[in-house]
Amino acid sequence: MEVCFSHGKESGPWGSKITALAEVARARGYAVESLDYRGIDDPVVRIERLRAHCETLSAPPLLVGSRMGAYVALGVAAELDVRAMFLMAPAVYVPGYEQYEPQCPRCPLTIVHGWRDGIIPARSALRFGAECAATLHMLDADHRLAGQIPAVCRLFSLFLEELGAAQ
Repeated sequence: MEVCFSHGKESGPWGSKITALAEVARARGYAVESLDYRGIDDPVVRIERLRAHCETLSAPPLLVGSRMGAYVALGVAAELDVRAMFLMAPAVYVPGYEQYEPQCPRCPLTIVHGWRDGIIPARSALRFGAECAATLHMLDADHRLAGQIPAVCRLFSLFLEELGAAQ
């Protein structure tokens, strides 16, 4: 099974958070891929790219998204089968992103968000988490979850453990 990472608007496919989480996934036997959206500001184009990648896979992927990448992952999960989702600071309920209003995925969902997020307010994560009956972890962190990568890795490891073995 593949873990497919979607990075945020201002980051790249192998930033420090994704690199750390990819190591957690590999250690548990998962294949990993991180799509490169640099230079693509339109979230709809990013969604199309992720959807095209997921359609090539032999099994539903586990999607991991950060910020706009979480929004992109939600857009794909509304259209395709997804094994599970792990979203960090998801860009939900944000003006300008109305084309894909957040829909609850039909798979296990974990959200990690910072209490001090000045871009996507904590109330957005709380609202979306409640609407989806998601597992929600609120950390003492900003939008980038700066300084919390070890905690995010532990939460991701627990998430993978609860899903069971990579197939």
